[in-house]
Amino acid sequence: MIKVALVDDQALVRQGIASLLSLNTAFDLCWQAGDGQEALDKVAQSSVDVLLVDVRMPKMDGIAFLKALRQHNQTIKVVMLTTFDEPDLFIEAMQAGANGFLLKDVDSQKLTQAVEAVFDGQTLAEPILLGQLTKEQLSTFADPNIEALNDRELAILKLMAAGYSNKEIADAVFLAAGTVKNHVSTILAKLNTRDRTRAVLKALQAGLLD
Repeated sequence: MIKVALVDDQALVRQGIASLLSLNTAFDLCWQAGDGQEALDKVAQSSVDVLLVDVRMPKMDGIAFLKALRQHNQTIKVVMLTTFDEPDLFIEAMQAGANGFLLKDVDSQKLTQAVEAVFDGQTLAEPILLGQLTKEQLSTFADPNIEALNDRELAILKLMAAGYSNKEIADAVFLAAGTVKNHVSTILAKLNTRDRTRAVLKALQAGLLD
């Protein structure tokens, strides 16, 4: 079971997200907090696997909370939540050590996938955010140690950037799902990363998706 906690200053938002989490029996919602400082106190008392944290909060906002959490060597997975698609905040959150960045208008399936993805060690981001990043912002993810991709891999990478799942990619390019999975693994290896989001970020920075 994945232990989850929720940090948001708006009670109605917390209740809504908590209701979505309760639909999945694989999740255990351990506690909730209304701001970053309260969350730090609760983390010290009861650690969890995944934290869902609002970006904008009074007293201590989500970014400040995340920085404080990482300063204490906490390796808890953190997904930042926001109402608006704000690329600057996305970059700031990723630099502070976030494992994901998610818009609040999620349904239960997307929320489930997000929690499971970061729990499994992946990085998560909304495709709409990735498409809005400037070259200067993308320079944060520059990596000289990437290998060239062939035409098939570039085509699959562009679908990954659009948020397609392996099954959706397989349907789009008329390949077996297992073959697509192998291509994705090769793409991640060539781009020197373990997850799809950072692969897309590196590809954008390198101009591979232009």
